[in-house]
Amino acid sequence: MACKTIAIVTTLDTKGKEAEFLQEEIKALGGQSVIIDLGVVGSPYLKADFTREQVAEAGNGNFADLSSDPSREKAQPIMISGATKIIFEGISNGTIHGVLGLGGTQGTSMNGAIFQALPYGFPKVILSTAASGDVSSFVGIKDITMMYSVSDILGLNVFSEKILANAAACTLGMAQVKRGVSKSKAKGTIGITNLGVLTKGTIHAINLFEKAGYECICFHAIGSGGDAMEQMIK
Repeated sequence: MACKTIAIVTTLDTKGKEAEFLQEEIKALGGQSVIIDLGVVGSPYLKADFTREQVAEAGNGNFADLSSDPSREKAQPIMISGATKIIFEGISNGTIHGVLGLGGTQGTSMNGAIFQALPYGFPKVILSTAASGDVSSFVGIKDITMMYSVSDILGLNVFSEKILANAAACTLGMAQVKRGVSKSKAKGTIGITNLGVLTKGTIHAINLFEKAGYECICFHAIGSGGDAMEQMIK
C-alpha cells in the first residue's frame, strides 16, 4: 500500500514526548506523520512540522500576542481555526490521510472542535483522558473515534507506550482503507430515521425502496441521529 501520512495534533509543551513516540510508532508501521502544535504556553519539547506560530498565523492570529497574555478564551478559537485550515489543505493536496489527537480535557476539546469540521469517512482518532465519560461534546455528529487513555497522558511508561502504540496503529490502519464515501449509483438516496420499536417497519420500508432502485441511509432518532441526517442532507 502507498505510504500514508497521519497528522498528530497536540500541545508540544506538555505532550511532546508522547507525540515523538507516536511518530516513531507510525514510522515503524510503515507510515509517515506530521505534527501540528496547538500549544501556547511553555516551550515545545520538539520542533513541529506545523509550529504554533504557523498555526496561529493560519488562524488569522499573531502568536506573539497570544503568548504575551495567554488565555484559553483568546487562544483556542485562533489555534482551532488555524489547525483546521492546515488539515483541510493537507486533505485537498493529498498530504494528510488521517488525524490523531491526544490530550486531557482542554486538548480533547480543541481536537474535538477541529475534527468535527473534517469530512465524514476521513480517519479521526482522539486519545483522551476524558473518553470514558460523556463524549458528545467532543464527537458531535461526526465519525470521531474516542479512545480512553486509562492513565494520564503525562510521560512514557510501560503502560502508556502500549496505549499510544494502539492509537497510532488504529489511525494508520483507517488511513490504509481505500474505500471512500462515493456517489450513490442508485436512483437516489433516501434518509430514514428509526427507533428500536419501529425497526420492523423500517426494514420493510427499506426493502421496498431498494426494490424500487433506491438506496437508504438509516439514522437512529435519538437527537444526534436526526442532526447527522440534516447535516448529510446539507
